[in-house]
Amino acid sequence: MKHYLQFNDLSADEYTYLFERAAIIKKKFKAYEKHHPLVDRTLAMIFEKASTRTRVSFEAGMYQLGGSVVHLTTGDSQLGRAEPIEDSAKVISRMVDLVMIRTFEQTKIENFAAHSRVPVINGLTNEFHPCQILADIFTFIEHRGSIAGKTVAWVGDGNNMANTWLQAAELLGFKVHVSTPRGYEVDEKLAVGVHGASADSYQFFSNPMDACQGADLVTTDVWTSMGYDAENEARRKAFADWRVDQEMMAAAKPDALFMHCLPAHRGEEVEADVIDGPQSVVWDEAENRMHAQKALMEYLLLGRIA
Repeated sequence: MKHYLQFNDLSADEYTYLFERAAIIKKKFKAYEKHHPLVDRTLAMIFEKASTRTRVSFEAGMYQLGGSVVHLTTGDSQLGRAEPIEDSAKVISRMVDLVMIRTFEQTKIENFAAHSRVPVINGLTNEFHPCQILADIFTFIEHRGSIAGKTVAWVGDGNNMANTWLQAAELLGFKVHVSTPRGYEVDEKLAVGVHGASADSYQFFSNPMDACQGADLVTTDVWTSMGYDAENEARRKAFADWRVDQEMMAAAKPDALFMHCLPAHRGEEVEADVIDGPQSVVWDEAENRMHAQKALMEYLLLGRIA
């Protein structure tokens, strides 16, 4: 049994399989071809953090795979009434085949997984967002081919997305240029883990324009992530120079892509003419959450399908 709590929970070879499998599953979806490998399987979705894309992509995806879904929040279950996580994990995992959790601290999902009898998927934590990067890299492959040897520019907060990009770069052989305001840097020990990462996989830049120079992909996120709302005004001031605009995109390669995990605030972390412009693939990226996660769920429950 495998859990998917961080990007580096799977190997490069497993990701090669998942990207190939996601392409097959997406092709079937576009052709209105039924694909029901998870008939009679049930996914429990647990939300401590609100969601649009995570809920729709997992719920629709599981139904399209022939399975069913149970949706739980802290407001309509014992999870919000001080029941120990260990007890919730032991009970829920006896009734379903797969669990997706979107919560705050990474330790919560790790504790749940440690007491679960079924695979657990990280739908987002404060520290990591592996399903989003899974979809982002799949989207890059669709548009530009292999990401190996390429350069990704991360402009903005050193958050869960940035942490996960660093893990992916080390594992899949590409480089991340990271630029964050002072005080909002990536926690390298958290991002790359105890084993560290090679100098070839990431580089930090104080100037976001320098980070974008020669990049194959420029990507960002909101300045204030969920749970940090009290810092909103301070972050607006600190991040003023970290808005992705046409000048930054011009510094990247001519065929560079732009991605954003959404929701986006036009005029804050990205200008409207970038996110709505010809280099933006954010809508493909959003849709691909579903297809990539379908491949992931299928793999965690059934293993490789010939």
